[in-house]
Amino acid sequence: MVEIKTEGEVSSMRAAGRVVAEALAAARGVAEVGVRVSELDAAAAAVIRAAGGTPAFLGYHPDWAPSPFPGVVCASVNDAVVHGIPSDYRLADGDLVSLDCGAHLDGWCGDSAVSFVVGAADPEDLRLIAATEEALARGIEAARVGNRIGDIAEAIGSFARSRGYGVLADHGGHGIGRAMHEEPHVPNEGRAGRGMKLRAGMVLALEPMLIRGGSDDYRHDRDGWTLRTLGGERAAHSEHTVAITADGPLVLTAA
Repeated sequence: MVEIKTEGEVSSMRAAGRVVAEALAAARGVAEVGVRVSELDAAAAAVIRAAGGTPAFLGYHPDWAPSPFPGVVCASVNDAVVHGIPSDYRLADGDLVSLDCGAHLDGWCGDSAVSFVVGAADPEDLRLIAATEEALARGIEAARVGNRIGDIAEAIGSFARSRGYGVLADHGGHGIGRAMHEEPHVPNEGRAGRGMKLRAGMVLALEPMLIRGGSDDYRHDRDGWTLRTLGGERAAHSEHTVAITADGPLVLTAA
């Protein structure tokens, strides 16, 4: 069942979204060559704690995972697409980092992700990140009353394919509210005009995950969480929590 939020509830979700945005900014702010990924996790945790929130990822244990997630952020580096576990790995020059963060505040959840390069960047990585952000922007633009889930999926997927990128198989966006994952599922590829009709008060987390080289395939790391590209290709992830309103899409996890 899809929960329709009131204007007041959307406002409360905006407060949670700001905490997530601030946590991601803090984590990105300490990301430099030689810094441990676990330090990025600690920076995000401090922001969430100071705001009176709780991390949405820490201890999260879906039925497919072998153990609860041990971090506050998902930190995925280079060929890791999503769900990377923060570790003591020291960031190297040119690493592509994707950070995904969720937080609960006053009973509501926000979820967002950002990708960036540490140190000197490969221009191809910068193009990948820019394309992932543009795919997200196009998905957000399609998140309008009267459109359908397929319109969002088509906007994201068609742009990604037009630039030659793969779209991570079996994964996409989702509804969000009091829980981090709610109905409906929002694919990153699909046909316009298909699927559930969008209504004011729906809140969705939209999150394209694009892969260099055009492949959609992935493998699970031994940790049971991290998803990696099959051939070592680099990937990027961009996400925002978006409310559908009568006045158009409202990004709740903007800074």
